[in-house]
This record gives sequence, structure tokens and C-alpha cells, in this order.
Amino acid sequence: MNLRKHLRDKPETHASALNDILFVLLLFFLIISTLANPNVVKLSIPKAESDTKAKQTVVVSIDPQQRFFVGTHSTSQDSLQSAINGIVARSQDAEPTVVINADKQASAESIVAVMKAAKALNLKTVLAVDKE
Repeated sequence: MNLRKHLRDKPETHASALNDILFVLLLFFLIISTLANPNVVKLSIPKAESDTKAKQTVVVSIDPQQRFFVGTHSTSQDSLQSAINGIVARSQDAEPTVVINADKQASAESIVAVMKAAKALNLKTVLAVDKE
């Protein structure tokens, strides 16, 4: 007769569902990261010590070749005011702001052209910079 206590099985953690959960989370974050800021034109913007936060109603980008982008749509300097006005009219913001996202090699003349277009529409302008 066997009077010894039977050895119980050691408890195990089943991690098979963990792989599925991690895969779904990874997929979710990959999709969200591509949708984070669709109005991006690759530029190297100047650096400054202060950082001003402003609500981005309209983002006007100027690349090194002096091309203008309202959002991600390319536009000419002549049609800049009408393109900005179209986005402001659709946004319904109380205080619309034009954010100028200019490359380091963008000329001051191009930046001033955006500022003039915004001033003609009575809009506030902000120049985007990287923090030092």
C-alpha cells in the first residue's frame, strides 16, 4: 500500500493568449502612428529657445525649393490667399491661426508672402520652430 502523498503538478502560466494580445496592440500602434499627423511635409525647421503653442487651423509649409503647401496640397504664391481662406471657412474656428512651417533654406520673401496672405484675411500667424 502506497501511503506517500502524491506530488501535485506545479502551477503553470499559460501565455498563449498573450501573444495574440501583443500582436493586436502592435498592429494598433502601427496604424495609429501613421495617422498621427497627416499634414506633414518633410522640412528641417529653424531652432529657437522659446516654444509657442498655437492651435493649428491652417499649416502652410515652405520647402527649400520655395514651393508652398497648404496642408499637404501644393499651391502657387498667387493662389495662397484663396487656399488659406478655403480651409479657414471649413474649419469654423473662433480664432483661426496660420502656422508657417518654413524650411531653413526658405527665403524671407516666401515667409512674408504667407504673412501678407494671412493679414489680408485678418488671421494670426505663428512661425513653427524646433526647440533648442
